Amino acid sequence: MTAFNDESATGESLRRTLGVSRRRFLSTCTAAAAAAIAAPVFGASPALAADTADDRGEDHGRSALVPPHKRGIILYTVRDATGRDPLSTDLPSGFREVFRQLSRYGYKQVEFAGYRQHANAPGGANLETVEGARLMRSWLDEYGLTAQGNHGFIPGSWPLTPSDLDTFKRHLEIANILGMGHMGTGGDPTGSSYRADWDVAAEKWNALGAIARREGIKLYTHNHDSAYGFLLDGGPLDAQGRPTRSSGIRKLEYFLEVTDPRDVWLEMDIYWAHVAQYKFHTYTAHDGSTVEQVFDPAGLVVRHNVRYPLFHAKDGTVNTQNGQGYDMVTFGEGDIDYRRFFRRVGAKNYHNPMIEHDGAPSATVPGQSLEVARKSYDNLAALRARH
Repeated sequence: MTAFNDESATGESLRRTLGVSRRRFLSTCTAAAAAAIAAPVFGASPALAADTADDRGEDHGRSALVPPHKRGIILYTVRDATGRDPLSTDLPSGFREVFRQLSRYGYKQVEFAGYRQHANAPGGANLETVEGARLMRSWLDEYGLTAQGNHGFIPGSWPLTPSDLDTFKRHLEIANILGMGHMGTGGDPTGSSYRADWDVAAEKWNALGAIARREGIKLYTHNHDSAYGFLLDGGPLDAQGRPTRSSGIRKLEYFLEVTDPRDVWLEMDIYWAHVAQYKFHTYTAHDGSTVEQVFDPAGLVVRHNVRYPLFHAKDGTVNTQNGQGYDMVTFGEGDIDYRRFFRRVGAKNYHNPMIEHDGAPSATVPGQSLEVARKSYDNLAALRARH
């Protein structure tokens, strides 16, 4: 495979698909060897408008690409703060104090990543109970926050065991107490590349989603880069009788086709979708030829807009050497063009973007994750539709 360069039809096609200028594209592409590819550049850092983060401008936030009431954060970003011992520090610790701090920054929504905190925080260590949910709901209401979802329990077994079904229903009850419209998981429906396994996953998610819908909850799956790889569905079989080549259908696109849109919803992690754009841009067809097909994250959302009530808004800087295409950074400080993404997907009063940074906690800077949350909020709030 040749490197993408100014004379390459492959490179030019990729550049046009991504909407990147030739100068910007060429300036960051790197050809490491004859068999290596250069990383596509997915847009410059958003040029943040001069409007203040709390929307005190003349339009009162009307031009904001993410309206004030839709600005959220997944608590995984500040997991060190919720897990911190309040007896050992003056920093915000435990759910209640973290809620208060996030509210001060301007956040209106949170997404949970489980219901555990430090044992010395109000309510104790484990709030994964009806009583714990009622307590947390009182704190959310106190600080003007809405819970949007949780990366929690999705049964691994299929068919369901009675125990798993009971646990799943208990989590739905907790979600309703917390006022969530959504409940989900942080993992892909399956890690497999084969159609048969995705069919099983779809059967399970359709069944669980129907149970959730009866309780007024939208069940969602959060996806990483591998879910956007190509489904192996034909060509020569391997020694285990499995297909080795693809018709060009991406795994998650197939999942969207075979799941019930009334019952199964998705949360796109925009960072990992862009990693997939970098990693999975060609496939081996059934006839053995190599076919280019660049992934368009925003385009996928546009085609299935209503099925994406949630996003993870996570940023990255281009890195052609790490195999991923990006290094994760604080939202608004990277190369992912979030202004263009949000403008393309539209429906800004429907989608719920949750700020996330996996590496926000620091072993040496105790307040770092909350500072990342503050900066990220300001950068998200500053995104404007106008230039």
